[in-house]
Amino acid sequence: MNYIKSNDNSIKKILVTGGAGFLGSHLCTRLLGEGHIVTCLDNFFTGNENNIQAHMGNKCFEVIKHDVTLPIYLEVDEIYNLACPASPIHYQFDPIHTTKTSVIGAINMLGLAKRTGAKIMQASTSEVYGDPEVHPQIETYLGNVNPNGFRSCYDEGKRCAESLFFDYHRAHNLNIKVARIFNTYGPNMQPNDGRVVSNFIIQALTNKPITLYGDGSQTRSFCYVDDLIEAFIKLMASEDDFTGPVNTGNPLEFSVLALAEKIIQMTSSKSIIINKPLPYDDPKQRQPDITLAKEKLNWSPIVELEDGLLKTIEYFDSISLLK
Repeated sequence: MNYIKSNDNSIKKILVTGGAGFLGSHLCTRLLGEGHIVTCLDNFFTGNENNIQAHMGNKCFEVIKHDVTLPIYLEVDEIYNLACPASPIHYQFDPIHTTKTSVIGAINMLGLAKRTGAKIMQASTSEVYGDPEVHPQIETYLGNVNPNGFRSCYDEGKRCAESLFFDYHRAHNLNIKVARIFNTYGPNMQPNDGRVVSNFIIQALTNKPITLYGDGSQTRSFCYVDDLIEAFIKLMASEDDFTGPVNTGNPLEFSVLALAEKIIQMTSSKSIIINKPLPYDDPKQRQPDITLAKEKLNWSPIVELEDGLLKTIEYFDSISLLK
């Protein structure tokens, strides 16, 4: 890629790993809109070229097909490390590689940040809290995680990545940021990712039975993607002495049953709700305490659930899979 030279010090060379994925593609769009030079790194296991197609002619945008478990040598000012399958269907497909992506990927990106002096953000997850015994979850809670279950490749991989980030920070004075992401939804989600919002919307749009795992009393907090990306931007721009981890999510809590009923109503669907067994280690409650994000980042979500769902429904209704 031939970078455009500029005397504007506010223009940065930014690497987004997992940049063709759901969150990564929205982040690339935001960073390009702010005038930065963006490199999207993705192995396209869960990333989708359609998510970044609109940027392919942009001289400030480069796509590199690459797996973060392998070293790469670039010159960058900032790194957003988002690479890792995040839905159970995908991260359980090859659990060993999922752990490698979180752990070896973190080591490679931290090494790149150390060499270049780049600021680096880790996309961690609310799953580091496991099936929580503290509600809502606050950053000081150490979690209740099964280290050898079917979800452990993701949960423990992300916990180890956080450990690596803080060790590099302490040992090498790296400028790190750690965001713990709670359930996020919006356009560019994969229709087959098995997440509750995409599952329910597609089933409702096609008038198929909506599969509710358990009795639907388990709760989730749903953050619209634009709100989450705003949190990323504010976290990366925060004072150097604020590393996180910081919860990034919407604190409004809904039962999964209430979400299913809302989507049926919004899509005028003929779908019925059917119950299936609750997956192993599925957390019963998930709600972020965002006091720290409000205090340190002056951030809180602004998109109401119904408004975000409407945009997401419109997106899924437009893709060819449903036609």
